[in-house]
Amino acid sequence: MHGWNCPHSYFITRTSDYSIKTRNRCVLGGGGGRESVVSACDMKCGITYFKTAGIVLSSLHVLAYLNLPIICKGEGCRTVPLAGHVGFDSLPDQLVNQSISQGFCFNILCVGETGLGKSTLMDTLFNTKFEGEPATHTQPGVQLQSNTYDLQESNVGLKLTIVSTVGFGDQINKEDSYRPIVEFIDAQFEAYLQEELKIRRLLHNYHDSRIHACLYFIAPTGHSLKSLDLVTMKKLDSKVNVIPIIAKSDAISKSELTKFKIKITSELVSNGVQIYQFPMDDEAVAEVNGTMNAHLPFAVIGSTEELKIGNKMVKVRQYPWGTVQVENEAHCDFVKLREMLIRVNMEDLREQTHSRHYELYRRCKLEEMGFKDTDPDSKPFSLQETYEAKRNEFLGELQKKEEEMRQMFVQRVKEKEAELKEAEKELHEKFDRLKKLHQDEKKKLEDKKKSLDDEVNAFKQRKTAAELLQSQGSQAGGSQTLKRDKEKKNFYCFTVNSAVCCMLHETQGPVWASCRRPFPVQQSWASLSLIPP
Repeated sequence: MHGWNCPHSYFITRTSDYSIKTRNRCVLGGGGGRESVVSACDMKCGITYFKTAGIVLSSLHVLAYLNLPIICKGEGCRTVPLAGHVGFDSLPDQLVNQSISQGFCFNILCVGETGLGKSTLMDTLFNTKFEGEPATHTQPGVQLQSNTYDLQESNVGLKLTIVSTVGFGDQINKEDSYRPIVEFIDAQFEAYLQEELKIRRLLHNYHDSRIHACLYFIAPTGHSLKSLDLVTMKKLDSKVNVIPIIAKSDAISKSELTKFKIKITSELVSNGVQIYQFPMDDEAVAEVNGTMNAHLPFAVIGSTEELKIGNKMVKVRQYPWGTVQVENEAHCDFVKLREMLIRVNMEDLREQTHSRHYELYRRCKLEEMGFKDTDPDSKPFSLQETYEAKRNEFLGELQKKEEEMRQMFVQRVKEKEAELKEAEKELHEKFDRLKKLHQDEKKKLEDKKKSLDDEVNAFKQRKTAAELLQSQGSQAGGSQTLKRDKEKKNFYCFTVNSAVCCMLHETQGPVWASCRRPFPVQQSWASLSLIPP
């Protein structure tokens, strides 16, 4: 322990063999009860890894979970040696056993156009047959299908989630094809954040659905990336670990494939697309990861068809001109992809998702909600202070909005009252006009009625005068009228015993006459006797 002057050194005792490395150099190692020290300054250089029982674990998890004893060597602290074996050196083994019992989860997002072999590659990667039906090219939009499977290998359980982009690149207008993918990734981050912010959190039983790796399938055109590929990867590189792969790489020749890889890398760099780089901090895997980074993007082939070659059954794709072996590194990069994705860097992909992409989303989301780490004077804020400040700010804004709404309500009431008064005034004016018009019409009708009454009275007076004159005239001329009536002669004809007779009535009395000759009759009508001619 001599030579360690860092005031933040950790003192760790371990009885079994182990090795912990920082991103720069090995600072912890040994066994058989030897003491070792890990400097906190070195820990800031990056994530360390702990290897035991054949499993590589992040030291961030180990140190945080194990709560290893920390003895400061700075002012006021001193190193206390142990007199004998205590037993907390078995905590890493306990962590390993607990992790194995709980199992692990890994989520893969497959992005690519329909027909590039995404489902086939997943079946080939995990050496099984996942459920699913081939997608068609008639989808109206991009849809994401998520399927979760429980896998078991030896005594390690893995909950694998495969998310496929159905209909990606099949539309005429591909402008917003990336949007459903980004929204899906953000939705998983938001679900985890909401679970994390709960008062009663159940993160140990929570199914983490955050995307740990995005395999972006590139069509083997042999020319360059499509604009859709560049735009989509640019939108995704800050939210997920993007690993570009060339699908169905046996469709182009080897020379064309080499040029295609160089062209893709050049376009990604020129457009600022940040793809996932395998970590170089662990010396145990730095060399192989550096070599694999130079092979990106991987040119892969997927197939579940097996053929016996020699004494071994291998996965192949058969063509009329020959056979392509999936696990033959001379034919494709499938083995490299499987090694880097599953066997070497799966934990780093999970760690990068949590510490980089999720933390970025969480920070932006909390900043949008008003939470800050420091006050305007760059002094640290506690969560309670941040909450109180945000609450006071919210109450202030609420009171301000309430006052604005009250003033707006008063203003609208005044405007409405003015409108109602104006309408009332118009109604009164209209009523007065109608009332005056009614009075004028009434006066005209009364005048007309009066004139009609006068005419009726005058008519009655004239009628009375006429009747009076007529009665006076009838009395005065009654004798003359009687005299004129006597002088009148009346002549009547009638039939008697089938003979036509005529009677002449004169003032002297009735006289009978036939059609041929008249004859005198008696003077009295009562004694009239009919005499045939």
